[in-house]
Amino acid sequence: MSHETHRSLEKDGRRIILRRTEDGVICYSRTGRAVTSHWMDLAVPAIQLPAGTTLDGEAVIWNGDRMDFGAVQTRAASSLGRARALAARLPASFVAFDVLAHPEHGGDMLAARPYTERRAALVEVLADVGPPLQAVLATSDRSTALSGTKALQPQGVEVIVAKPAGSAYPFGSRTVWRKIRHADTTDAQVVGSVGPRRPRRLALRPAGEGRLRLSAPLGPDRRTPGRRPHDS
Repeated sequence: MSHETHRSLEKDGRRIILRRTEDGVICYSRTGRAVTSHWMDLAVPAIQLPAGTTLDGEAVIWNGDRMDFGAVQTRAASSLGRARALAARLPASFVAFDVLAHPEHGGDMLAARPYTERRAALVEVLADVGPPLQAVLATSDRSTALSGTKALQPQGVEVIVAKPAGSAYPFGSRTVWRKIRHADTTDAQVVGSVGPRRPRRLALRPAGEGRLRLSAPLGPDRRTPGRRPHDS
C-alpha cells in the first residue's frame, strides 16, 4: 500500500450519493434517503453517465462568487414545489469526491481499489460530462493543498480531506481519512436551537451581522458545533 497522501478541498454543501441506474438517476442523502426530486438539476445532467456509475460528493449552490450553504439547506428542507422554484433561481452544482462504481472500471468492485485508481477513474469519467458535475480539486502535494485552501476560503472552501493513496473507500467510516479544517472564531449570540427532542443545531446571531445563521450539527455532548458559526 502506498504511503502517499492525497488531499482534496471540500466545499460547503450537502452530501449526496448520485447513482446512474438503467432507468435514470437517483440521488441519495447521507442517510440513504432518496432526494432526487429536490436535486433534479443534478440528476438531469447525470443522465450522461453510463448506467452502473455511482459518485460520492456534495451538492453546492453558488450565490454570486461564493457558495451559499444556507441556500443548500433551504432547498433540502423545502417542499417539492418550492425546491423546484429555488433550483430555477439558484441552480446547484455537484462536486464529486469519489467514484464508487463504474461499468468500465470494475463495476461495484471499484470502491475496493486504491484511492489513486479511483481518483484517476473519477477524472476520466467526468471529463466529457462537465459542469454542473465536476471532480473536486485534489493534489498529492501538501504545500499546494494548504495554499489552495487559503486562496479559496473566500469562496467557501473550508476543509482539506487527507486520504491515503492506497486506501479503499471507507463505507460507514472515515477512519482512514482525516479532515483538516481551517480554524477561525467569531463571537455570536445564541438565540435558539433546532431539534424535536434535543438541540441539534444552534440559531446564532454573529457579532456585527443582522441575519441569523445555523450552526453545523451539534456533537454528542450537545455543546460543540462541528462548524464555525459564520460558515453555516
